[in-house]
Amino acid sequence: MTMEIDIRKLSLFNRMAKQGASTVANHLNQMTGMETEMEITKINFLDIADIRTHVGHEKQVGIHIELVERPYGYILFLFSAGSAKQLAHGMMGGMGERSESGFSDMEKSAVQEIGNIMTSGFIDGWANVLETTIDFSTPKFTYGPGSKMVDSLVGHRDDDVAMVFDSRVRVPDSNVEVKVYSFPELEELVALMRQIEV
Repeated sequence: MTMEIDIRKLSLFNRMAKQGASTVANHLNQMTGMETEMEITKINFLDIADIRTHVGHEKQVGIHIELVERPYGYILFLFSAGSAKQLAHGMMGGMGERSESGFSDMEKSAVQEIGNIMTSGFIDGWANVLETTIDFSTPKFTYGPGSKMVDSLVGHRDDDVAMVFDSRVRVPDSNVEVKVYSFPELEELVALMRQIEV
């Protein structure tokens, strides 16, 4: 399969990012009742090997899903522990204890639910732009070094490239940072883009 793409279709990457972000913000608003904005600050294409460095080795909270339909691949949301706890407790409406070491079951399940909202919003946005439907697996919660998460998802794809969306979720009174890494199968993504009239 060839990877050539009409240059006019490059704007689709932008539209996918923007649609994904605004759908995420709407979903979070509905679930948490908190005014939430999500902005994508930039889109990068990086070699998978460089992403390990970009992500870093410090402990972070990761929520990942697998796309089980074209374009296939994975989406990984990374938060600092503080950001994840802030979102979780916003969603829990002040219920539940704040665990001092690691994450309580209640916090984990709130973060997983937030991951569910974010991934489904993100993928819905993509699907709208690509004029298709994209099914995905249940979100999984991980707490550990970000570089290890990248390895476990796409360590076998060394010659490949991933799209990195630098994004920020904003909740009034706090500035929660979220990074979104998407690892679609690029050939499949390009094939989908080719079918779209610009």
